[in-house]
Amino acid sequence: MDENASDALKLENQLCFPLYAASRRVVSLYTPYLKDLGLTYTQYLVFLVLWDGDGITVGEVCRRLYLDSGTLTPLLKNLEKAGWVIRKRSKEDERVVLVSLTEAGKALKDRLGDIPRCVGDVLPISREDARTLYGLLYKILEGAKG
Repeated sequence: MDENASDALKLENQLCFPLYAASRRVVSLYTPYLKDLGLTYTQYLVFLVLWDGDGITVGEVCRRLYLDSGTLTPLLKNLEKAGWVIRKRSKEDERVVLVSLTEAGKALKDRLGDIPRCVGDVLPISREDARTLYGLLYKILEGAKG
């Protein structure tokens, strides 16, 4: 193995590592706020999508969260058991499943509304840097199709 290949395999030269570690760190900041409601971070993300547009397809939720249906379906089943969402098949196409918030699911929005501010307040970057990082991360998400 030549020196360039060896350098490429050093942890400090991996873009994936700080992305992974920072993601874990930021997600962990949400845990205290979500734990009391018994929500996971991924379930919280589903609520963010549904609060933005209720009554959408499972496929659309998958697309917006960069998840596959195998990951999302059990999560939605748990949210349905908790009484926060309803899943039903489309009348036009039975292969399509629609997800809608219940009144309890809609009411969670008020209880969770301060989370973005609370998490943002403890992040050690400016709002401007956060906006720049946001744009760069979405550039990666959109450009690196896997």
